[in-house]
Parts: sequence; C-alpha cells; structure tokens
Amino acid sequence: MNNGCGSESESCLSSMEEELHVLAVDDNLIDRKLLERILKISSCKVTTAENGLRALEYLGLGDPQQTNVMKVNLIITDYCMPGMTGFELLKRVKQESSNLKEVPVVILSSENIPTRINKCLASGAQMFMQKPLKLSDVEKLKCHLLNCRS
Repeated sequence: MNNGCGSESESCLSSMEEELHVLAVDDNLIDRKLLERILKISSCKVTTAENGLRALEYLGLGDPQQTNVMKVNLIITDYCMPGMTGFELLKRVKQESSNLKEVPVVILSSENIPTRINKCLASGAQMFMQKPLKLSDVEKLKCHLLNCRS
C-alpha cells in the first residue's frame, strides 16, 4: 500500500515510527484521548498534557530548576485552550528554547479561520490541521516529518 511517502522511504518510516515521541496537548479529555489513540495506532510514543502550562513543564520550560526534561520529536496542540492557547505555546517553544526550536509543532483547531492559520504558520508551526484528527492525517504528518528530517 502506498501511503504517499514513496516506496524508498517505507523502511525509513518504519524505523522512524519506533522513535517518534509526540507530546499531545488538548484541554478536552475526549479530544486528547482520541489523539492519543490515533497516534498510538500509528506506532508513536505519546505523552499527553491537559494544557499549555503542563506541556511547558514536560518540555522543561516551566521551571528553570527542572532537570528531567522530556525529549519529543513532535508537539501537537489544540489552538483553543484556556490559560494558554496553542498559539502561545507555539511561540514559547520557538522563542524560549534553542533545543526545542527545531521540534515541529502542529496546531489543531475545529475552526477553519484563515487569519489564525496564517498567524500560526508565520510563527513557526509546521502544519495547521482540522479537528478531529484522523488516522490518514497522522500518516500525512509522519511523511511530512520524514521529508523534513532527510
């Protein structure tokens, strides 16, 4: 089955699947569980966070004294969250950490607002995807990441 990555990268994709660690951030429990399930079906290691502040803690940006910082290959975050939006999380990740600057951030939203999409992409988001995320979206995303890494 051709998943759009091309036949050459299929073996690379299977080795990448084993190492892809995703931080999934969403304030809605149902959306977070759905995202976690889809990512796990796609052979990703998944850590979930219920808000942007918790995500920053996992990434070592919340507390300067924190020593056990989690390494992730991808951050997927909802745009609309109380306290800190996905856009604010994106800006903090891209601006406050030289280590995380290269980690791709994907923004999810149930609203298709072109100005919002453009603002996120201009600020460093890798992609902007419509909710709910589907299995085929994750496969596209992994192909996109694979192309970025090679």
